[in-house]
Amino acid sequence: MTQPLHEAARARCLVTDGAMGTALMAAGLEAGGCGEWWNVAHPERILEIQRRYAQAGADCLITNTFGGSRIMLARHGRGDLVREINQAAVRIAREAFGGRDGYVLGNIGPLGALLEPYGDLSEEKARAALEEQAAALVEAGADGIIIETETSLEETGLAIDAARAARAPSVVASFAYDLSTDGCFYVTMMGVLPDGAAAFMEERGADVVGLNCGTSVDMKAVAAVVRQYRARTALPIIGQPNAGNPVLVNGKVVYRQTPQEMAAAVPEVLEAGATIVGSCCGSTPEHTAAIRRAVDDYARRHGAAGA
Repeated sequence: MTQPLHEAARARCLVTDGAMGTALMAAGLEAGGCGEWWNVAHPERILEIQRRYAQAGADCLITNTFGGSRIMLARHGRGDLVREINQAAVRIAREAFGGRDGYVLGNIGPLGALLEPYGDLSEEKARAALEEQAAALVEAGADGIIIETETSLEETGLAIDAARAARAPSVVASFAYDLSTDGCFYVTMMGVLPDGAAAFMEERGADVVGLNCGTSVDMKAVAAVVRQYRARTALPIIGQPNAGNPVLVNGKVVYRQTPQEMAAAVPEVLEAGATIVGSCCGSTPEHTAAIRRAVDDYARRHGAAGA
């Protein structure tokens, strides 16, 4: 893409894809398995998943690299394959667009450990892992880096720095929130509130700010947080909610929110100020298609530019 993601998001509404983990499990990934390794071992399965999202109308495909850092891959005995796994993911996502224009966003997820002094992960080790992954993704041709499901300012800041050091064309940072026990506000596991997160992400150098995942984070929750973001920043905003809250059915985690139910609140999210909308845990290409229709309908009714 010739126009950076953050510039495109100022001009029109964009749609991202949906859940990767849910699709991997449906395709046969065993519980606790290394889904990122499938970029190398089973690229055809990842391609099929992402092709379905592209065909559903996604403008942005997020690479299958959520756990693609050296720290996370080492837990599966694949810590020395960071470059191979991440670069394969970028190639697969690009192929999934089938030759049409689309944004490939290199996904960097949490490192899975707390930074010192709260935990035993040193800043030096964290920084090195994030820089290594970001460099691999950008070198492979990713159109941007998306830093997802973050809960602390410290790790998010290091990840933004790493994406900047790799010269990513666009840097997206996204926090995961939980609804407070009294149901009055949203906050991350590490105590970060949306207004503080928005200000921090902009000051640190993100081009797009957002939220994804979390407890009780559906499309209406996204709208509520987006309003708080918009009060603190003029940057483009991305929202990627779960397909409702998960429930256990016969020992399996199930997300029951239908595509139509999720898409019904998309206009509220756009009115709140988001210009990139997608979905997270439990969602499917059918959810993406419903979001695509809602975004396009909103654009027609309000005279906004579609994708």
